[in-house]
Amino acid sequence: MEWLYHSQPSGKDDRGTGPKDSPVVVIKIGGSVFTDLTAYKRCAAYLKKRVNEAPREKLIVVVSAEFGMTDRLQELARQLCAAPDPGTLDLLWSTGEVRSVATLTLCLHAVGVPAVGLSVHECGLRAPRQDETAEHVVVDGPTLRSRIACVHVAVVPGFLARGPGDRIVSLGRGGSDLTAVLLAAGLGAVRCELVKDVPGYFDKDPNRFPDAVPLDHITYARALAMAREGCDLVQAKAIEAAARHGTPVIVRSLNEGDHQTLLTAAETPALAQSQSAAVA
Repeated sequence: MEWLYHSQPSGKDDRGTGPKDSPVVVIKIGGSVFTDLTAYKRCAAYLKKRVNEAPREKLIVVVSAEFGMTDRLQELARQLCAAPDPGTLDLLWSTGEVRSVATLTLCLHAVGVPAVGLSVHECGLRAPRQDETAEHVVVDGPTLRSRIACVHVAVVPGFLARGPGDRIVSLGRGGSDLTAVLLAAGLGAVRCELVKDVPGYFDKDPNRFPDAVPLDHITYARALAMAREGCDLVQAKAIEAAARHGTPVIVRSLNEGDHQTLLTAAETPALAQSQSAAVA
C-alpha cells in the first residue's frame, strides 16, 4: 500500500512552532514497553522529567495498546466470528489504544503533569481510503495544536485514524510508528522519538548474536531493507514516510543511559549529525 501524505494547510510553515511558538516533540511509546500498570507509571515519571527539563516543549505522546492486547482482541473477534469484517475489527482494536491513552493520561495527572488524552477523532489524523493501492493521510496540525495550548502533554492513540464516514480505520500492525512519523511531519516537530524495549538498531540480531554492535546511525534505506528482511523494530511504512518527508527519527529505550539510533537520509554519521542539528 502506498502512503501519500499532506498536511492540513495553515498558511505558514509550522516547523518547530506550536502554541506560543513552543517547539513540538513527538514521542511514541510502544506496546512492548507497556507491560503492566507499573510500566505506565514509569512512563509517566519519565515524561514528567522531560517536561521539567524542557518546559517550553509540547509533547505529543503516541501510545500503543498494552503488550499483547491487540492479539487478545483479535483472538476474541475470531472466537465470536470466523471471519470478522475489517471495519468491526478496527473498532475492536481501537479499544486497546484508547484504554492505553486514558491510563497514561491518568498516571500523568497523578504525578502533577498537565496532560490531555485525545480520542481517535480528536488527534487530527484522517485516512480517507480512495482505492485499493493508495491512501491520503491528512494531519490537521492547527486543530491538534489548539488542543495542546494549555497543557504540556497530549496523549494520542497510535495505529488508528479517522476513515471514510468518520469510521475508525487501522494503519496496519506496527502502525503507531507511522502515526508518530506522520504527526511529526505534519506538525513540524523538532524531534520524532520511537521508544522501544530495545536501545535502537544493532548490526545484527542481539537476541541471536551476543557480539551484535549497536548502531549510532542508520540510513532510511538500510532500515527499510532490514524491515523487509524481517526486522520489525520500526514499521516499514513508517520508515518510508520518514524518508519521504525528511523526518529524522530517534529509536531508543526509556533508559536514558542506553544507546540510541538516529535514522536520517545521510550516508555517514557526520553528515547525519549535521543534517539533524535542528532536532538535537
